[in-house]
Amino acid sequence: MTSQPRNPPASKQKQHSNDEHHTNNGDVLRDIIIGFADGLTVPFALTAGLSSFGDTRLVVAGGLAELFSGAISMGLGAYLAAATELEHYRSEEARERDEVVRKPEAERQEIFDILGGYGISRRAAEPLVEELARGDPEEWVRFMMDFELRLEKPDANRAWISAVTMGLSYFVGGLVPMIPYFLMAKASEALLVSVGITVVILLVFGYIKNWVTIRNTRAGVRGALQTLLIGALAAGTSYGIVRALN
Repeated sequence: MTSQPRNPPASKQKQHSNDEHHTNNGDVLRDIIIGFADGLTVPFALTAGLSSFGDTRLVVAGGLAELFSGAISMGLGAYLAAATELEHYRSEEARERDEVVRKPEAERQEIFDILGGYGISRRAAEPLVEELARGDPEEWVRFMMDFELRLEKPDANRAWISAVTMGLSYFVGGLVPMIPYFLMAKASEALLVSVGITVVILLVFGYIKNWVTIRNTRAGVRGALQTLLIGALAAGTSYGIVRALN
């Protein structure tokens, strides 16, 4: 395998004695953002379009059908993606373990190439390479997975966690814009209330999403406006298409 120098891996984040704090919740946060964002825009766009028929029962029936099917689809998609990632890691790990046993010299050279990409001379790297070669083979394999392939070992339970997180986030996000249709008789009035609620949630969600990930007020405002624009475009397009067909 040909190694390429990249940024240091983040697969082994440890708790230090200084003030550095790291989080391992990035995948969960990503699933919540994707699920909630899709839940806000897709069901809202559908119910906005269906409201042009003027029948709240039709809006509720169509919205609930999309909400449940969308949540299941998002959950299954997240599960398959996480399961595939785990299978890919295990496959590459098995291949690397085989190469460590059958081609140790080639693997040693790959370590020299990796460290050379960081400006470490062969002479300085020799003690490390020999230490890895004489030590536990599994540690050698782990080193190659971290530094050569840049693959972080997925959590074995990640697939189920991702499926549940994304599915529930989608369901909650999509249910909020539908609440007015449960409580109001006129679809046109419920649509106005739904639009108002969704606009506020899109702005707040977009701001929090960017602020949590970037920790910057300007980025939060930009995220709020972007999220609102995407939601408005999706809802406007859906409403216009259904209106034209009607």
